[in-house]
Amino acid sequence: MRLCKHASHLHRGAALAALLVLAGCASFSPDGGLIGVNDITGPALGQNAVTLRTPEDAQTARARVKALLRQPLSADRAAQIALLNNRALQAAYNALGLSEAAMVQASLPPNPTVKLERIAGAGAVEVESRVVGSLLALVTLPARAEIAADRFRQAQLQAAAETLRTATEARRAFYRAVAARSLASFLEQARETGETAAQLAQRLGETGAMNKLDQARNQVFSAELVAQVASARQRASSERERLVRALGLWGDDLGFKLPAQLPPLPRIRSLASVEVEAVRRRIDLQIARIEVALLARSYGLTGATRFVSLLDVSGISKKTRENGESTRESGFEVEFQIPLFDFGEVKVRQAEEAYLQAVNRLTAKAVNVRSEAREAYQAYRGAYDIARHYRREVLPLRKIISDETLLRYNAMQIDVFALLAEARQRIASTSAAIEAEREFWLAETNLGAALLGGNASPSDTTASAAAALESAGGH
Repeated sequence: MRLCKHASHLHRGAALAALLVLAGCASFSPDGGLIGVNDITGPALGQNAVTLRTPEDAQTARARVKALLRQPLSADRAAQIALLNNRALQAAYNALGLSEAAMVQASLPPNPTVKLERIAGAGAVEVESRVVGSLLALVTLPARAEIAADRFRQAQLQAAAETLRTATEARRAFYRAVAARSLASFLEQARETGETAAQLAQRLGETGAMNKLDQARNQVFSAELVAQVASARQRASSERERLVRALGLWGDDLGFKLPAQLPPLPRIRSLASVEVEAVRRRIDLQIARIEVALLARSYGLTGATRFVSLLDVSGISKKTRENGESTRESGFEVEFQIPLFDFGEVKVRQAEEAYLQAVNRLTAKAVNVRSEAREAYQAYRGAYDIARHYRREVLPLRKIISDETLLRYNAMQIDVFALLAEARQRIASTSAAIEAEREFWLAETNLGAALLGGNASPSDTTASAAAALESAGGH
């Protein structure tokens, strides 16, 4: 009889605990957790991320993309289109939704298991019902729910990082495509000049006023320009396709218009504490910090449950019928593993090593982030100085030289070959200036990624800028 009273108290306590747990259960957010993403990316991008869950959502986004494509693209518009139209980004938001579902599930108490058993024979019928629940899962529910909430916050940061990466790649692709188009247009104009010079040389050669050597020099200049134009066109086409992929465009959307040239150089940004800014704001560092905190909390949970890996309680109701009379018995059953061989050292050691691994990775990442921020700012400042030098010094001087050379040619003080030699140098300088401006805008994009997140790659920009300088110096 006392056993039945104990069972009744156990059932009541379990029911009360379940009600308390259910009161603190997490629920699904209306936006799939995007509010945490927009808190990070919204100020940096000037636009909130959206998920396309319904046909209406897709139609709204499609209308917005169409409106943006009717205008000539800019870097900001390209980033906006990518955030609305890039389906790989939408897949990242789906992963965020899966993480939220895991968080909600972790906040729920374990489902009880109901067992029914009926035994008949020798004139007796025995019916036994049993409700089994894991006490260990119920006791550790608050800690597991807290860990799942941190995992969800980590997933939000990862979605924010993917959002910034998508916008960053769109901006990079835009600057490369515009620079390639500008260079191809300039070389096309230069090719027309080269063809005119080649025709003039041919006529002078027919009259005997130009020897074969000078005539061949003029013709090879035109032929080289034809090859450069073909290469520039191919590069412009490739860069445009990279932009198409970054924006997720296809079909009728491929007729978008690019500006004829890159934007003018802005005022230089001065960052006195670029390292501190990067360490404070970088999303990947925030993700790593949460990982360390999660493992620390998980390690504490492992230590608390190291000796009890399974603890189930069963509420038993047993009904026996024999010779026309029925009797009912109640009670409970507890089942747990006895740690005869494994005392939990393996779980504890695994938790310790995983925690120390996360700490070391966080420290290494913090060191790398500081270096990446310094390198990105140095590349940004260097690319700005180079591009401004071309615009303020090199190109104005080249124009003076070109004008004076043309005057001397018209006055018959120099020959056609000297005029073409100057044209070759002017083409090289203008091409290098376009590439220098492209490298600056890429460096500015990389600087933003180095400070906040989004796959910073300042090393590529530095190498490209050095290659551009070598190319200009070679001419």
